[in-house]
Amino acid sequence: MSSSEPRRTALDALHRSLGATMTDFAGWDMPLRYGSERDEHNAVRTRAGLFDLSHMGEITVTGAQAAAFLNHALVGNIASVGVGRARYTMICRADGGILDDLIVYRLDETEYMVVANASNAQVVLDALTERVAGFDAEVRDDRDAYALIAVQGPESPGILKSLTDADLDGLKYYAGLPGTVAGVPALIARTGYTGEDGFELFVKPEHAVELWQALTEAGQGVGLVPCGLSCRDTLRLEAGMPLYGNELSTSLTPFDAGLGRVVKFEKEGDFVGREALRAAAAEAETNPPRVLVGLIAEGRRVPRSGYPVVAGGEVIGEVTSGAPSPTLGKPIAMAYVDAAHAAPGTPGVGVDIRGSHEPYEVVALPFYKRQK
Repeated sequence: MSSSEPRRTALDALHRSLGATMTDFAGWDMPLRYGSERDEHNAVRTRAGLFDLSHMGEITVTGAQAAAFLNHALVGNIASVGVGRARYTMICRADGGILDDLIVYRLDETEYMVVANASNAQVVLDALTERVAGFDAEVRDDRDAYALIAVQGPESPGILKSLTDADLDGLKYYAGLPGTVAGVPALIARTGYTGEDGFELFVKPEHAVELWQALTEAGQGVGLVPCGLSCRDTLRLEAGMPLYGNELSTSLTPFDAGLGRVVKFEKEGDFVGREALRAAAAEAETNPPRVLVGLIAEGRRVPRSGYPVVAGGEVIGEVTSGAPSPTLGKPIAMAYVDAAHAAPGTPGVGVDIRGSHEPYEVVALPFYKRQK
């Protein structure tokens, strides 16, 4: 990226009118918070929050061999995804390193939408464009074709129902259906990243402001608030959800990240990274790598990404994400630690915070699970 101006979403002027604190995120000017990030976080846990996620990267794949191509390019079995359903998967390098984690929606028999993280959208687009050679399929950059608005939290189904006649009750987790919301054509998906129930609405950028305002109005009576990226991070951390660049990177395979379940060796045909991932899977069984665990502080000091995890004077791991948890009322972290120290309740584990070893409790992820 050049040092050019960050990109702005279709909702940029609206965020500024709401007094949002803006930040450069993956080359986009995005709202970090509107007021108190703790209040925004708690609103999503107890009522509802509204997010602009238009920085995410949408890539459309079409053609007679779209399914076969995606099976080759990604580690999951995309051909087995039914129309109207979605799947969490990853795209890896030939050496097994994770290029990005993705959600793939099957919109039609021969049409898919791949949604990449904002920071990796170009990398994913380039890799798919390179890997499509020899397949009767087309890869299209649709990043400018969509704005993405998410409404998350226990009140979100009621809010959305008041604006659409789409069958929300029949819309399962990890599914998407076309519908109209407040008169706006949308792909309505249910694939949240907060640990709460909620919906993502993919719409044309020119409809974004109108839709945001309709959702805001519909949510007024039940405590809906606009939410920035800061509370999105604490929400996904409490829910134990990985973030690319923190828990996932090219130096880790899905097996290193404890997400080996997304790799489908049994699917038909070869796929990029298969051999390296076979070896990584075998290695993980005989010689387990560091394990991703949760850490809960006994004190008040907040661990940050990169801080060493220690036990008995030795470094046994590294923090990948850390923040104060509004729900638990204590600082929490995700960290990769040596397998010998990964069991919940392992004694003597701490985090080195600027030279001081602060005690932490090792727990299983996630920290927070909503009551169904």
